[in-house]
Amino acid sequence: MAAFVDRVVVHVAAGNGGHGVASVHREKFKPLGGPDGGNGGNGGDVVLEVDPSVHTLLDFHHRPHQKAGNGRPGEGSNRHGARGEDRVLRVPAGTVVSTPDGRVVADLIGAGTRVVLAHGGKGGLGNAALANARRKAPGFALLGEPGEALDAVIELKSIADVGLVGFPSAGKSSLIAAMSAARPKIADYPFTTLVPNLGVVRAGDTVFTMADVPGLIPGASEGRGLGLEFLRHIERCAVLVHVVDMATMEPGRDPESDIEALQHELAQYRADLVDRLRVAVLNKVDVPDGRELVDLVREPLEQRGLQVFPLSAATGEGLRELGFALAAAVEEHRAALPEPEPVRVTLTPRAVDDSGFTVARDPEDDGVFVVRGVKPERWVRQTDFTNDEAVGFLADRLNRLGVEDALAEAGAEEGDTIVIGDVAFDFVPTLLAGTLSVEETAGLGGRGTDARIDAPHRVRAEERLAAKKARRVPYELSEAALPGTWTDDDLPQDD
Repeated sequence: MAAFVDRVVVHVAAGNGGHGVASVHREKFKPLGGPDGGNGGNGGDVVLEVDPSVHTLLDFHHRPHQKAGNGRPGEGSNRHGARGEDRVLRVPAGTVVSTPDGRVVADLIGAGTRVVLAHGGKGGLGNAALANARRKAPGFALLGEPGEALDAVIELKSIADVGLVGFPSAGKSSLIAAMSAARPKIADYPFTTLVPNLGVVRAGDTVFTMADVPGLIPGASEGRGLGLEFLRHIERCAVLVHVVDMATMEPGRDPESDIEALQHELAQYRADLVDRLRVAVLNKVDVPDGRELVDLVREPLEQRGLQVFPLSAATGEGLRELGFALAAAVEEHRAALPEPEPVRVTLTPRAVDDSGFTVARDPEDDGVFVVRGVKPERWVRQTDFTNDEAVGFLADRLNRLGVEDALAEAGAEEGDTIVIGDVAFDFVPTLLAGTLSVEETAGLGGRGTDARIDAPHRVRAEERLAAKKARRVPYELSEAALPGTWTDDDLPQDD
């Protein structure tokens, strides 16, 4: 039998971005064709999507690790890498996604609703995309960024207008089977219902959904029985109906004490749920002495502000009146809901003095400065530190952003440790990145340049003709001899 799972912890990881490639175009008769390295593809995302055909989180219980595809690296001839394949996770309607510390990330309601849980890493640029007027022949490429990885708590909270609550074997499953097309398991022993059941009920022109959750017992809010696992399925219900067993033979049980015990458990779980308990159904009035017991408990329950409906799920007595009463309560709740606010896009420009990064001294070590910011940290992740030219390119970018000036203002001196992301550097303020002295100081001989590209390499026609005539001169003749200065001794002699 398939199990029902309504709470799982999944470990998701988006795909890594593909690396860019450093390549030079090579073709016959076209030396130094220029950089043609392609960009790496972006990593795939991990996406949650509501699927009406999915009713449980069982798949994630068996496969808690979900990973998207990585982006492909770039190739020569300006061929970009393919994007990684997205990992789409199908979830039921009413799924709530939160972080392990309880912060709600998304509440998915409605078929087709999607949310990106983890974004894929950005692909690195190839050397063709890094070339410009100053850097005509980059000998490096940028690395792809790693994708996001996180743990997420996924909970299923059923979406129903009416929730049936009560003690085990009170007849909740029989009631939802009699009022809708749902066919839950029905038997004469406690805890027959182990999973929530949903049914659609029509009363006049009103259509609403009804949920049957497993029976509650005293201590359910503390983990006894099945109550703690399934109390979450009544959080969204507009109206709660307490189904009271009028034929119970257990000692110490009566309808009024059942109501008190149920209200106590709801208040312990969530205090606002008590206000939603508005209807009391006195079920099984068709049994002996059941109808006489109704007259004894009706008045105390009505004094609690509950609407009382005696009925029999087995014979159908009283079901019509209950259906119209629940429909009226549901319509009242729907009318009281606030109208959805229109979606407004707010554009907040960046402040003039916002540099996009911060510099702070490490409180544990005075000689360590930590640079934080989206751009600096991303640039560091994209840098191949085995390539001197790539490191110099990073220095140029950081200097143009103003990181070096900010470090100097913060009191950083030569030799101090600078931490950006997961990488530590030694602060060398003499490298004035962004100027011509950068290449001279770094000893790279002109980063990203190649004199052969600027030098003319096409041979002119007159040069080719002169070379052809030079090849026709006899080998024995001296290169210094000029026409008109030959003597008889220079000519070949017959034997």
